[in-house]
Amino acid sequence: MVARLAAVPAWPDVAAELAIGARRKDARSGDAARALAAGKVVKVFAFRGATHLMTPQDAGGYLALRASSRMWELPSWESYYGLSPSDWPRFREYVGRVLAEGPLTRSELAAALGRSSRYQHLRTVITEGNDTLLKPLTWQGDLGLGPVRDGEATFLRLDEVRGWAGIPDLDEAGPTVVAAYFRTHGPASPARVHDWFGKGLGAKRQAVTRWLDQLDERLEQVSIEGDRVLVLREDLDDLRATPASTAVRLLPGRDPWVMAPGTSDASVVPPARREPVSRSANLVVSRGVVAGTWTLRGDRLDVTWFKESGRVRRAALGQEAAALANLLHRPLAMELVVG
Repeated sequence: MVARLAAVPAWPDVAAELAIGARRKDARSGDAARALAAGKVVKVFAFRGATHLMTPQDAGGYLALRASSRMWELPSWESYYGLSPSDWPRFREYVGRVLAEGPLTRSELAAALGRSSRYQHLRTVITEGNDTLLKPLTWQGDLGLGPVRDGEATFLRLDEVRGWAGIPDLDEAGPTVVAAYFRTHGPASPARVHDWFGKGLGAKRQAVTRWLDQLDERLEQVSIEGDRVLVLREDLDDLRATPASTAVRLLPGRDPWVMAPGTSDASVVPPARREPVSRSANLVVSRGVVAGTWTLRGDRLDVTWFKESGRVRRAALGQEAAALANLLHRPLAMELVVG
């Protein structure tokens, strides 16, 4: 499922569990955590600097795009962290050595930096929970996040995760991840692709345009309700044969279904409801469109159905509530309001 979605937001942890659980039959709470502990997925700093779950086979392509901004070379970074661009190769080597014997907690990693006369000034940065310094280590393929230990995040070497494919060349990665976007989230306009990889990963606009051009022979332009959008030619038959969804789903905030097209996409998010969606409200999706929000309050599931979404689909909501209760291993009483 993580491979199909490409990137699953991993904070808070329950969001990843819900995003994956909502899409799998017989899902169990903790599936995402178990997959991370087993090395079947990796947790990395990716889109908009937030943590995401990805497969070790695919993550490198997205990280190559994120690394292309080379933010660690900005003068503001050098002045704040006391590391010049020429210092980063040695810093990366040092962190790799201290992680070589296994994952370290945040406090253990901070202590390791404190033992170095060159990097001891960074100990407080890590101790205080400032992950910005660590993000370029992820983007360059050195460091990922592991399972929580004793209440603390852990950090590990990505090259010790089975299946880790490394960081490919940028112009190899670009067309690959753009094609993956169309495969999962298409049809889409070029503007949506630019937003996803530009605002999300900091890829330069001219680079994204070049990758779209390289995919030209694999892309077909189609019209959907008057909008001209692109789809992979290999997906056209499935697109034409698949009936419109009638499903109702309870999804977490920042779910890929909404984040990939963007909250400004009126075909997914009603414009009048963009504010709560952008603020990470949990989502009720009906027929592919955000139709409400939901909140857990102890053993009560509060559902708000947007009045403009038409008839309340009570039976389908009840089934989703039962599935959520099963995933969370506790009974839930649903309270429904229309507003």
